[in-house]
Amino acid sequence: MNAIVKHMDSIAMKGWFEHMHRHPELSMHEKHTAEYIAEQLRAIGGYEIETGIGKHGIVATLKVGDGDKAIGLRADFDALPIQEENDLPYKSTVGGVAHLCGHDGHTAMLLGAAKHLAETRNFNGTVRLIFQPAEETMEGGPAMIKDGLFERFPVDAVFGMHNLPGLEKGKFYFHSGEMMSAVDNWEVEIIGKGGHGGIPELTIDPVVAGSSIVMAIQSIISRNVAPAHRAVVTIGAFLSGNAGNVVAEKAILRFSIRSTTHEDREMILGNIRRIVSHQAQSFGCTSEIREGIPGAVLVNDAGETDKAAKIAQAAFGEDQVVNPGPSLLASEDFAFMLQKKKGTYCFLGSGPGKMVHHPEYAFNEEILPIGAAYWVALAEGYLR
Repeated sequence: MNAIVKHMDSIAMKGWFEHMHRHPELSMHEKHTAEYIAEQLRAIGGYEIETGIGKHGIVATLKVGDGDKAIGLRADFDALPIQEENDLPYKSTVGGVAHLCGHDGHTAMLLGAAKHLAETRNFNGTVRLIFQPAEETMEGGPAMIKDGLFERFPVDAVFGMHNLPGLEKGKFYFHSGEMMSAVDNWEVEIIGKGGHGGIPELTIDPVVAGSSIVMAIQSIISRNVAPAHRAVVTIGAFLSGNAGNVVAEKAILRFSIRSTTHEDREMILGNIRRIVSHQAQSFGCTSEIREGIPGAVLVNDAGETDKAAKIAQAAFGEDQVVNPGPSLLASEDFAFMLQKKKGTYCFLGSGPGKMVHHPEYAFNEEILPIGAAYWVALAEGYLR
């Protein structure tokens, strides 16, 4: 086992993780979580702490020696609007909200690294720990950047990490270049005419129109995106009505649209607009599209990816590092930070288990000290 892993404060990380898991907060509403993180950083000591960056973001800075290089290490801390179905002693206490992506674990790892770095100070330069809100909605990264993140807290490179079930526990996976897709989260409202389910001729059924839209949109990826490219459209929510004998007035569709090239993205979004409008009209309905904050393709810098992978190999052993690792059609607003600064994003395998965003997903606490040790090794290796 890596020597740094043995010196991580696993008990403290477990406590931080379980506290945040019990008390999840949704994106851009993480007031108490941010206060809790800042409180733990003050208890650790040694850091200059700035809060309220991009609403709830935090940057903790530790300067050691006379080195002029600075590294940014980023963790996210928002939860998801999903009901947890795990029977855990630290299960979410908030109905319909839970840390089912592992951001509580990510933050606990970075706090663990913060504690170790403050105690050992085995580097020469500046470490900036970036605790970011609202990753799930693609708001937090842009909000912190807009609030002067890299002007107020300059770094030479910035690094991110995410746990991933299905990958071998404790192994690190790096991928140079395009690693994750851009995402657009849209909501479509179909407006019909409600009425009695037994008198459908006096109604205009938005559920029928919405169903047609769902099916028509399935053709975009299969018929309009080149087979060699990667894209996906997921309609994750179809909301309408409350009773079986009532034709609802409205229906809501919620989309997740993921693409890996600018050209495909523009084509897919344009086709969705056309299909929604024309299909709704063909059933006598009207429609409204509410476009969310656009995402960006996450592109890892080749040089920084190679550097981070070599540091991980030196710290954990070559058999614990996979490079190149997988690229996914999942999305990350860390992509916006990589548009501003060099850096890389990696996956940390968490072993078998339900995938992130599943109601029974459970973060593997055994990787807490491993993730924290990676942050320490990266900081010490980068700031020799």
